Amino acid sequence: METDSGNTDLSMNRTTDWELPGNEPDKISGDRRRDKRYEIALEVRWKLIRRRKVLDSGTGRTIDLSSGGILIEAERPLPVGLNLELSITWPVMLHNMAPLQLVASGRIVRAKGRQAAIRMIQHEFRTLGVPSEHRAVLAAATRTPLAFMGESRGNMTLDKTQ
Repeated sequence: METDSGNTDLSMNRTTDWELPGNEPDKISGDRRRDKRYEIALEVRWKLIRRRKVLDSGTGRTIDLSSGGILIEAERPLPVGLNLELSITWPVMLHNMAPLQLVASGRIVRAKGRQAAIRMIQHEFRTLGVPSEHRAVLAAATRTPLAFMGESRGNMTLDKTQ
């Protein structure tokens, strides 16, 4: 196509990348969450909180979780918009001695039937009752991992039992 100045206007004849067959722009589809979700069914105890008061409590199980949220199934429907404290039995023990639980708090952002999606505000792992015979070993392991494993550096052995 020629313009008034006699130059050829190539912009009308150019094909953009997205106009070529098979080069359609990416469509928004599927899961658009930022955090990867992991399907895992774990026991959960929950407390429904409003203005620092426990309104209700119960049990359930996790359906999936990520670093930003948890989807649970409770024994009854939970109301959207309220805060929830969760205690989740964790399937791995600390140093093969101490049972762990994931304690999380967040807000119920979506609910359907007995399922509730919680956006986590904070979370932490806590140890549950550690048998007294394991407490000293566990304490040493968290302070000096090399000593706990009996490793040495140079001529100095870090494990005092040797």
